[in-house]
Amino acid sequence: MHKVIINSDDFGYSCGINYGIVDAYLKGILTSTTIMANMPGFDHAVELKKENPDLGVGVHLTLTCGKPLLNDVPSLIQVNGDFHKLSFYKQDFSIDQDELYREWDTQIQKVYEAGIEPTHLDSHHHTHTIGINQDVVVNLAKKYSLPVRRNFEKNALVKTTSYFEENFDIIGDPKNIEGNLDVYLDNLVKKLKAYESTEIMCHAGYIDKAILNGSSFIFPRAYQTDFLINSSFAKKLLNDASIQLVHYGAI
Repeated sequence: MHKVIINSDDFGYSCGINYGIVDAYLKGILTSTTIMANMPGFDHAVELKKENPDLGVGVHLTLTCGKPLLNDVPSLIQVNGDFHKLSFYKQDFSIDQDELYREWDTQIQKVYEAGIEPTHLDSHHHTHTIGINQDVVVNLAKKYSLPVRRNFEKNALVKTTSYFEENFDIIGDPKNIEGNLDVYLDNLVKKLKAYESTEIMCHAGYIDKAILNGSSFIFPRAYQTDFLINSSFAKKLLNDASIQLVHYGAI
């Protein structure tokens, strides 16, 4: 049996995103999501999780969106109090490792305090994969005995999946795919059957004002939500006896 985790990032970003994620879970093949503890939709996401206890929810560690939960992390923020943008981490950067540890630890603690037992850790814009941030996420994973998304150099130090599929975001906008959509999906199914466990990363959600004003990744979210619910690919995974759709708690 090949275990497949279909995880949507950005739970808690906004109500629209939250509703899309829950629909993709209830009506489709989504099994898992990761929550942003510092974003306006957090409390709404917590309510939806409590209504859907079997939905796997991890922590989407945030460093490039919104404001930190702590007020004493000056190396992590711009002059306006917001986190640095992603571009800050795409070049040589300097942040205080202790400040990052405390901020991310506080985000994890907020999820626990909301009554959610996290299934795993990953990060918004994959910032846990960059430089010294890798050491921080490894230390936090060990502290809480949590798996981490595989897409970083030090993944051997933590529990994780056998394979990570990061290209699923092109679903819903076929012109972005090099080659044929059916070829991509056929190859993906072969990969799922080649590994003991796989995470497929996606970004389900419905479009609302918060996403329109705050994200550069907008319309593919709605397409992905529909795809996870209605596509022949979704039906294929549901009907394949060799594939088990799970969340991180099952690896």
